[in-house]
Amino acid sequence: MAGCVLALLPSAWTHAVAADRLHGTADSPSADVAVVFGAGLWNGRPTPYLARRLDAAAELYRTGKVRVVLVTGDNSRTEYDEPSAMRTYLAAHGVPQEQIVSDYAGFDTWDSCVRARRIFGVERAVLISQGFHIRRAVALCESAGVESYGVGVPDEHDLTWYYGGAREVFAAGKAVLDAALQPEPRFLGPKEHGVSQALGALRH
Repeated sequence: MAGCVLALLPSAWTHAVAADRLHGTADSPSADVAVVFGAGLWNGRPTPYLARRLDAAAELYRTGKVRVVLVTGDNSRTEYDEPSAMRTYLAAHGVPQEQIVSDYAGFDTWDSCVRARRIFGVERAVLISQGFHIRRAVALCESAGVESYGVGVPDEHDLTWYYGGAREVFAAGKAVLDAALQPEPRFLGPKEHGVSQALGALRH
């Protein structure tokens, strides 16, 4: 019993941190930036799960809740480019190219959060992901110094959804370690000014 309690403590932590920070697209707070986390590609295009995250981001942009969308995902090899596929999808759904910023080294949630703060200068953001992941995303981005609010995208409870939920139990353990130890991302690199430039263009 003690082992079960200990195993669930990390998940309890993510739930506690995100408890009052979760919203839908209709009642999401406003922020300059939305962050959309990658969720895989099929034949170079966003998976249905990722497409629903991007649909939510496009809706937040259309309703004026966010002004810039930061897409963060895996581009560790030339034939697999999540951020570019995400950018193409958003542009096709009404978000201007100049208001989309790409993070090509968002290899996991912690890396994406740290890079959003340290590389792109994001201090406050609406995070977009599925319900099973959004609490961990909020908890990690808060730990990385980003004031975060989460939009949990509803999805059919299919095999992928149940797999994602089960995986979160283990991923929450890594999240606690990331928050406590604050490791460097797999790739940090120089500061990028895409977010500030996109926001600056809107002010002129």
